[in-house]
Amino acid sequence: MNEKHLLALYGLKYNPFLPKVPVEALWKAPGTEVFFARVETLLSHGGFTLIGGEPGVGKSKTLQLLATHLDQLTDVAVGVMERPQSSLGDFYRELGDLFGVHLSPANRYGGFKALRARWRGHIKSSLLRPVLLIDEAQEVGSYCLNELRSLSSAHFDSECLLTTVLCGDDRLSDRFRTRELLALGSRIRTRLVLEPLGHEKLLELLDFTLEQAGAPQLMTTQLRHAVCEHAAGNPRVLANMGAELLAAGAERELSCLDEDLFFEVFAKSLKPRRRKAAAARRP
Repeated sequence: MNEKHLLALYGLKYNPFLPKVPVEALWKAPGTEVFFARVETLLSHGGFTLIGGEPGVGKSKTLQLLATHLDQLTDVAVGVMERPQSSLGDFYRELGDLFGVHLSPANRYGGFKALRARWRGHIKSSLLRPVLLIDEAQEVGSYCLNELRSLSSAHFDSECLLTTVLCGDDRLSDRFRTRELLALGSRIRTRLVLEPLGHEKLLELLDFTLEQAGAPQLMTTQLRHAVCEHAAGNPRVLANMGAELLAAGAERELSCLDEDLFFEVFAKSLKPRRRKAAAARRP
């Protein structure tokens, strides 16, 4: 099915179930606004913050919203790390690229001093700490995380030169309890832990998503409830189901997606649940 035809068929501005959704159309999870306010406060002091949660609950989208929020503030320098799994040498090189410092792989101490000098210069001119955003931070090596802790710390740990936002799944939180990263874990100033959503919040997310895409009438009420019931509280699962339903509906050129389509598309995956439910009802 041609994407343009699909969008025209349902009057959509874009496909609301694909990852590339306009940032202004992203739904904010509970606690997001409070977390953003706390990160703003940290700009004056620096330190580490954490966005955590299991896969698919919206961590990366929340980090994207935070990046957009910070970009709208005056004098805030934001760097976004794109390769968290780098070796220590590449980790330094990427930091240099992000903050406009030329670093030599043969002189890591020189790079250490140059980055700190750049951050101090920014603090002096703006009174704000630069910001480093790291998505998929569970992939960052422990040596790199500890190096980042040392790199951003000054005056016997009484001053922090950087505001770092780590975004990662539950493996990252578990690593902060190990002896190797316990010192960094104790320095997390504020956390946003995203939980699986209840039925009503998932429904709120779905309704907001369809409204922003320009087609609130795309799904019947029964279908919206059915999708939310089977998404297991996970926004990514919800989006994947929605994408399958939208593609199937467009292939059949349905005017609206309904519950019959849901049972047709997901019949195989629903059968085991039905058998379990029937077995539970037997005496």
